[in-house]
Amino acid sequence: MIISDGYNGTPSGFDNVCEDETGKTLAYVLHAEANAITKIAKSGNNSEGATMYVTTAPCLECSKLIIQAGIKRLVYRDSYRITDGIDLLKKVGVEVVNIE
Repeated sequence: MIISDGYNGTPSGFDNVCEDETGKTLAYVLHAEANAITKIAKSGNNSEGATMYVTTAPCLECSKLIIQAGIKRLVYRDSYRITDGIDLLKKVGVEVVNIE
């Protein structure tokens, strides 16, 4: 059962413009993982023991949210050059699956 979805975007109330004129991501843009987890919290659903599917390996900040949300399995396709998010998930026992 799908309990949430998420995408990179701005917080509610902002125009959904994620980059400035130079192509740099704006500081207040939320990652897809954060959007999905906050939607769960607002909906009253529970993510304890859930599996999260993402296209790209999560950053460190999103990995902290994944852990705190009780998500126990993460499936991702594309690796990211910085691995600290994946390393943290593995360290606390979240099952991490790469389907490249």
